[in-house]
Formats: sequence, C-alpha cells, structure tokens
Amino acid sequence: MAICADETGREETLYEDVHSSSQHYSHSGGGGEQLAINELISNGSVVCAEALWDHVTMNDQKLGFKTGDVIEVMDATNREWWWGHVADGEGWFPASFVWLRVNQDEPSENKARHGGAEEDVEAEAQSSRDQMCTNVINEILSTERDYIKHLRDICEGYIRQCRKRSDMFSEEQLRTIFGNIEDIYRCQKVFVKALEQKFNRERPHLSELGACFLEHQANFQIYSEYCNNHSNACVELSRLSKLNKYLYFFEACQLLQKMIDISLDGFLLTSVQKICKYPLQLAELLKYTHPQHRDFRDVEAALHAMKNVAQFINERKRRLENIDKIAQWQSSIKDWEGEDLLVRSSELIYSGELTLVTQPQAKSQQRMFFLFDHQLIYCKKDLLHRDMLYYKGRVDMDGLLVLDLEDRKDKDLHVSIRNAFRLHRGTMGESHLLCARKPQQKQRWLRVFAREREQVRLDQETGFSITELQRKQVMLNASKQQAAWKPKAHGRPYYLTCQKHPVLPASLPQQ
Repeated sequence: MAICADETGREETLYEDVHSSSQHYSHSGGGGEQLAINELISNGSVVCAEALWDHVTMNDQKLGFKTGDVIEVMDATNREWWWGHVADGEGWFPASFVWLRVNQDEPSENKARHGGAEEDVEAEAQSSRDQMCTNVINEILSTERDYIKHLRDICEGYIRQCRKRSDMFSEEQLRTIFGNIEDIYRCQKVFVKALEQKFNRERPHLSELGACFLEHQANFQIYSEYCNNHSNACVELSRLSKLNKYLYFFEACQLLQKMIDISLDGFLLTSVQKICKYPLQLAELLKYTHPQHRDFRDVEAALHAMKNVAQFINERKRRLENIDKIAQWQSSIKDWEGEDLLVRSSELIYSGELTLVTQPQAKSQQRMFFLFDHQLIYCKKDLLHRDMLYYKGRVDMDGLLVLDLEDRKDKDLHVSIRNAFRLHRGTMGESHLLCARKPQQKQRWLRVFAREREQVRLDQETGFSITELQRKQVMLNASKQQAAWKPKAHGRPYYLTCQKHPVLPASLPQQ
C-alpha cells in the first residue's frame, strides 16, 4: 500500500511529537537510549531488565536466565552484549533478549513528606502512581513509532529497492526473506493511529490504550505467519551474505534510506521481538492503572489477549524448532521406507513400547511406537544394540477409530488379551491390535490418541504447516550430519558403528 505525501508528513510529525514527549529507556538499537542507560548506572541507579526469552549457555562468562527473569544491568557500554546479574550469577548476555523496565523506581508512600497530613501522603502517592502510568503510556507510544520507522525502512529501504533488481531477486526470494512484513506494516500503521486517538495529551495517565489493543487483537494473528517464516529468512540471508554483490547491495540500501546501523537480519528480528514485548508492556500498564480507571478492565483483558497471541506464536516457534530434531531422528532409523515424516507431521506427541498382535497366527511382537500428528510409526529394537531402531511400518491416523477393549479372549485371534486396544478403519479396512504392559499405560495411550486428533484439529483451524523449503532444508541438514558421523574404519562390528537414535522432544511425558 503506497503512502501519500500528506500521510507521510503526518507520520513524521506524530513521530517527532511522541518521541520528544516520551521518557523511555528500552533499547531499540540507537545510541541515545544506551547513553541514558549507562548514565543511570554511573549515577548509582539500579537498572532492571526483564527477559523476553530463555538464554541457555554453557559458557562461564555468559549469563543464563529464563523468560520473565529480572536481570540487573551493570554495564551496557556494548550495544549487543550487556553485563548483568541475576540470582547468584553474573555474566554477559545478549541485549536483544531483554527489555528494560520503564519505571526503574517503584512509587512508595515512604517517599512522601514525613509529618504531613494523611491526605497529603495519599495525594503524593497517587501523583507518583499517575506519573509511573504516564511513563508506561509514553513508552508504548514511543516504541510503536520507533517500530513503524523500522517497518518503513524495511518496506521502502529494502523491499522497494530489491524489486527494482529482478536480476538479483525473484518474488519468491523476497517472500522468503521478508515474509508478510508489508501486511504487518499496513496493520501497524492503522494500530498506531488508533493509539494516538486514545492518547490523552493533557493528562496521559487517563489515556485508554487497553480498549485499542482489544479492538485490534485479531490483526496481531498475522505475526504468526511472519514468525513461522523467520527461520527461512535467516537461511536465505545467510546464503546471500556469502556473495559480495548482495552484501554491497544491502549496505547501499541502508545508506540510501539513512537507516540506523543494524544489519538486515537485525531489522527482521524486530517484528519477532515486538509481539513478545506487548504482554510485558501491558502488564506494566496494568500495574500502575488505578482500579477505578475507565480503561482498567480493558487493559486487563488486553493483557490476557496479548498473552494468548504471544503464547500461540511461541508454540508455533517451538514446533518449527522441533522439526530439525524430527529430521535427525528419521535419518537415524535404519531401513526407513516411504515418504519423509515431515511431509505430514511436525510433532512427536508420545512414544512407548507396545505389543503388536498380528493375524492370522496371533503372533506377538514387541515394538517401539512413536505417535506423531497424522501418523503412528513403529520400529524394532536391535537385538544386540537396544538403542538402535529399525523401521517396521506406519499407521495413518486420519479417519482411524481407536477402540478400547476389555480384558478377554479375542474371538478372531483365539488368544487372551489384556490392556488392549484396537486401531480400526471402517468395516473392511485395516486393523491393528495393540497391548500395553499395564492398565495405566493403556489409559495413557488412549488419552494421547485423543490428544493427537485435537492437535490436528487445532493445526487445521490455525493454518499451521511446514513449508516445502523448511522440510527440504532440515532433511538436507540431517543427511549431512548423518554422513559426517559415519566412521571410516571398516573392521569394527556393525552394531558398534551404528549411531544411537536421538531423543525427540514430545508434548507429553514418555514411558
């Protein structure tokens, strides 16, 4: 969507107005905020940041933490890595993994004048609370304007220039690199204008931003598609960065648009970070909004709604991260047959050992079963090396009935069965009789089969899927890892040269 000259001018004016009236310390990559943070630290103030994501590290010099942890920032002189303290540890951590609390000092009645009337103490405490609320509101508006500028730089500084060079970029490539960021830009412009209309310039603490978030909550779902595609964008940018002509082109785009000194992958990460930051900002706003405020209920509801959006996107991100492990697992299974797991499945829901009873001789076979969305894979353990698995078959779960069977003698197989259930398709369709060792294990399998159907239903409703590019990339990586592992020596017994199958993360605890 093109921006008219008047609209662009209005955007710039709003940006300047909000930016000049804001009191915020959250870093966006610029130098001003960083100087303000270091000034606070040098003056002896305690500067606290809250973790947006987990930071897992095995390095003694780096600081590990979990989402939601509060970190005391002790040194922010480096733009990308800060030194901080949490719990019993200190170390370096990536600045992009945290956001700085807007109000570093809590309002307290102890700060009121001693000896004054009780009404004066309460009035000063309320005034302090209103100021804290004003700071949060200004921060929300200011960061939104910063974010709009980031999006405009991407759409006009990068995408527009890329489209002029059809010899370097195809439309498919641009979709891979930038995803649906142009749609996000259009929605965010509408959202920011709505925020401005709810902003009370005379008395900012009386603004009603919560209602605005509720009105536009459905639009934030488009971030899901963007976040799902982000890993593809990183892969494609990594490939292009090895070619000098693309490096020079992206640098030229940055200079022409007069952007801040952040690489393209840094710009693209901003949208992923943004959707995770909304719940934190709304939680801060709710904390300082008076219960009698007209917007209190809406802020409360908006916080709940944006938590759900962020949780939904984080869950999708987790699913996409797991597909690498699924590809590696499949490549470790011996004698694999048929299509790749990732063609239809994206998550291991449950796994465990069951007895497969086959017709017509009622032969019992111990097998390891792996329940994914849409399909059930079963494998045989190696006799000598029990961690090795051989592919033996799969069951299509779509359209399948799961029948709970009583402990009795089976009339078709003429054998006694215990802790059994049957996977059955239609009157004359395929049928599989499975037995667990214990009643509790059988009940758990019955529950996870229901969970698998629910997962499939949710994926269909939300449109979750793995792209062909993602599937091909992770399968290629898994094949390379498997090939790199193979030993060169030929004199060792086969079972000693076999790789153990990797452990897959599952959505439910395993047996």
